[in-house]
Amino acid sequence: MSKIYVTSDLHFCHNRDFLYSPRGFHDAGEMNFTIVSNWNHIVKDDDEVYVLGDMMLNDDAMGIYLIKQLRGRLHIIRGNHDTDRRLELYEKCFNVLDIQNSAYLHYNGYHFYLSHYPTLTSNFDFDKPLKSRLINLCGHSHTTDPFMDWRVHNAPIYHCELDAHDCKPISIDEALKDICSYNANLKR
Repeated sequence: MSKIYVTSDLHFCHNRDFLYSPRGFHDAGEMNFTIVSNWNHIVKDDDEVYVLGDMMLNDDAMGIYLIKQLRGRLHIIRGNHDTDRRLELYEKCFNVLDIQNSAYLHYNGYHFYLSHYPTLTSNFDFDKPLKSRLINLCGHSHTTDPFMDWRVHNAPIYHCELDAHDCKPISIDEALKDICSYNANLKR
């Protein structure tokens, strides 16, 4: 049975210390290898993976090579580093199904808005159950706290970037479990 995963901000080949060092790596090559290894250990060929932007930087040829190594069927949401040229390269990858600016995902009675940037998706309707709210799954901020915006703005925003999930994609089921647990413990 296939699964659905979400992740963002792979930043393949982004050779900047401020990116790979906080993730625990000595260089971009080590980071690239670990991301591919972690990903392929978890994701199966028939799984769906929503990548919420920023697949690669700098060395596009190596970045595309690495993307083609990833298992699963990729749905890419455009990030701020996903230029028109890179989008054209992504489209040529056999494992990329589509590229969008944002997307809606309905899963087990829950409703998600998928975007690269954290996005306020509710009118602070705290009294409504989670299944009646639109939850934003996002990336961009490189936070290690998946609830950073939920804590700050009390809005249903959950961060999926690799930085918040030990450099691994997270299944939608794991994200939902995390979100439901967090929401149940909120003090209103």
